[in-house]
Amino acid sequence: MGAQFRVGLFAAVLLLSLPAQAESLRCGGGTVEEGDSRVSLLQKCGPPQLQDSFCAPVFQNKSLVPVPEPLASNAVPCQQVDDWFYDRGQGKLTATVRIRSGTVQSIRIQRQPR
Repeated sequence: MGAQFRVGLFAAVLLLSLPAQAESLRCGGGTVEEGDSRVSLLQKCGPPQLQDSFCAPVFQNKSLVPVPEPLASNAVPCQQVDDWFYDRGQGKLTATVRIRSGTVQSIRIQRQPR
C-alpha cells in the first residue's frame, strides 16, 4: 500500500503543478491567446463591438503600493488599459479581451448581458 500511496501522491502533485489553462478566443481569422499583440487580435477578430479604456495605477517594485502622487504625476501617471468586447452572435458566449501595453493580458468568456 505504501507504493500505491506514493504513486497517487506523486500524480496529485503533478496535476497541481501544471499551469492553469488560459482562455483563448476563436475568431474567423484564427485563435487569439494571452500574450498576442493588439494587431494580431485585430487581424484575427476584427474591431470590437464595444471598447472601454481606463488608466490603471502604476505600482512600484511589483508591490501593491502605488507610485506616490508627485512622482506619478510627473513621471508615470498611469498605464493605458483597454477592454474590448466581442459579441459573437446569437446563442454564443461573449468575450471581453483586456489589452495592456499593446498585448492581450486576459480573455474572459461569459454569457451575454441581458
